[in-house]
Amino acid sequence: MSYVYREVIEAGDLLLRRPRATDAPEVARALDDPEAVRFLPTVPIPMTAAFAEDWASPDSNAQLEAAGGVRFVATDRRTGDLLGAVSLQRAQADRAQADRAQAETGYWVAPWARGKGVGTAAVGAVAAAGFEAGLARIELCAEWENVGSQKVALGAGFRREGVRRSAALSRDGDTRHDLIAFVRLASDSGDPVPPGLPPLPGGQLTDGAVTLRPQRTQDAADLLALFTLPEVAETNFGDAEVTLANMTAKAAHVGSLWLAGDRADMTILDAATGEFAGDIGFYYFMRGLQEGMIGYSLRREFRGRGFASRAADLVARWAFEEAGVARVIAGTDPRNIASQKVLERAGFEREAHMRHRLPGPDGTRLDDIQWVRLP
Repeated sequence: MSYVYREVIEAGDLLLRRPRATDAPEVARALDDPEAVRFLPTVPIPMTAAFAEDWASPDSNAQLEAAGGVRFVATDRRTGDLLGAVSLQRAQADRAQADRAQAETGYWVAPWARGKGVGTAAVGAVAAAGFEAGLARIELCAEWENVGSQKVALGAGFRREGVRRSAALSRDGDTRHDLIAFVRLASDSGDPVPPGLPPLPGGQLTDGAVTLRPQRTQDAADLLALFTLPEVAETNFGDAEVTLANMTAKAAHVGSLWLAGDRADMTILDAATGEFAGDIGFYYFMRGLQEGMIGYSLRREFRGRGFASRAADLVARWAFEEAGVARVIAGTDPRNIASQKVLERAGFEREAHMRHRLPGPDGTRLDDIQWVRLP
């Protein structure tokens, strides 16, 4: 099937048009930026005039359109200034079937145009044009750490569909990495898709004594030291081995899993000094029941100062007030009296003694005391 796309697309303050050879200098200037090409492994570093000239050339764009795709530059509707670019690349049809009517979209935004909604507007507009041309399904794929693109996808009406493991080749040409797939169908409204869990108001939660913020890859060494403490390790039921590489990967996935609504991992800081004090997470396993669970760990130096109770209280309040959660639960080992007191001080009530609920060492099972807090 042949796809015929509009020559020009109007999208609010943007005008999307086909690239011209004269765009090459501005394309080179836009892509000569580490942040612009961080997640664009086919773009050379340093940028070259030859790459920009080929990208904007009529021949290159004619080849793309011959394969069922299209490329647009996003310009300021009033001034004509180049602000970014967006494209559709058609998925190959299955030889045994009819045309799948699918494409993948990609985009970039010039450094001088970031933070103005250019990516969201351009992706949303080109998706609508693709459906108008006959496409049935469009994907936007982003790396775990590319939270900005994942927000663009949601804002442009794409829904998170899943993780494509080892789906893309990295810039070094040897290693591979995952991609998070977002999809919009022709039958979708195109309205923005809300994130699975809301951001922290102002980027953090604080009561003056403790501050909570989303975990970052810079926390990896502190997380490793925390999770290798014997008393913390024995209550850690994660599948991954506790190594620096895995702690770095854990922190790198935080933003994406937050948007997906799976979990919200936060670092506990001493509000007075900014020092790393511990880890707390909100896990939204029971979304249909509006029930989430918290888990936390503290460095030894910060125990006995009320930090864990304060952190648990802050997370519960955020879950109720911002995320619309109806129940927040937590679990403790029956022998862990200190953790039970933490939850009591944070407003949780003991609800159940759950026998053989958790995996223990050497194939054994452990009991779990479940606590709950309601709005």
